[in-house]
Amino acid sequence: MKVSFVAVFILFCCGPARSDDFSKALQDVSVTIKAGDAEGSGTIFTRDVKTGKDDKGKDVIEHVNFVWTAAHVVAGLRDVREIIDSTGNTRKVSEFKDAAIVKEISKDGRRVGELKMDVRVIKYSDAENGEDMALLRVIESDFIKANAEFHLQKEIPDVGTRLYHVGSLLGQMGANSMTEGIMSQTGRVYKGKVFDQTTVTAFPGSSGGGVFIKTSNGLPQYVGMVTLGSGETFNMIVPIRRMLQFCKTNKIEWAVDPKAAMPGLEDLEKIPVEGMAKPLAKDADKPATAPLLPAVPPAKPKTLEYRKG
Repeated sequence: MKVSFVAVFILFCCGPARSDDFSKALQDVSVTIKAGDAEGSGTIFTRDVKTGKDDKGKDVIEHVNFVWTAAHVVAGLRDVREIIDSTGNTRKVSEFKDAAIVKEISKDGRRVGELKMDVRVIKYSDAENGEDMALLRVIESDFIKANAEFHLQKEIPDVGTRLYHVGSLLGQMGANSMTEGIMSQTGRVYKGKVFDQTTVTAFPGSSGGGVFIKTSNGLPQYVGMVTLGSGETFNMIVPIRRMLQFCKTNKIEWAVDPKAAMPGLEDLEKIPVEGMAKPLAKDADKPATAPLLPAVPPAKPKTLEYRKG
């Protein structure tokens, strides 16, 4: 009887996190991206960053928030211009206007306001010829404490695994909408890029939003990013394994792995926004030879940013 009592006590006191902890964690790390006339979704993570020195010469460490989103969400902020460098040669430079993220605040079952912050594009790989990923930095330090956990294990979630998405379906009006589905298939190849397919419900505005599994401790773990869709439950995600490779290629492993060395703010500002991308394979520009759905015409998934007007 004592053993049973102890077992029950441990179950209630030390058991897995409650479902409301899970949904709250998803809400906490999810934001709306506003980029000109485009709106999308993003997932926040936080790192301790050296931002300078105090008047005694000691390092100042601040919480800095970063956001993963899809590159096509912020593509409209990109401007390319020609400059003449110090050697007299002409070269092209890409620059980005600042985007904004919006965090909705709810209390007692209703929306009570929002927090809005400017963000800077610090890494970008375009949708057509790159990886369709963008990394943003919140300009103001210590915006929020939320921190997404990324799935860094080599194991790929099995087909049939329950997945969850939180995004801004139809833009800001659908901010922090939570949907669920399953992993429909892994390793789809579309235009030379690897995607995983899922049935989590997504709409225009979902682009850039995270897709998560529930871990054994009952908390969410990021496994990919919504980028393409062809119907509410036929959606493609950039899998975390592709994001990991992108980060390794561009030497920004800290953007997914909290154990990786974190550069200071001064070094962060030296990271080239574009470039250092992994070269495309020879057949990268060729579409997949097998249609995504064999019994119908070849699928043409669309990007899922939301455009006003």
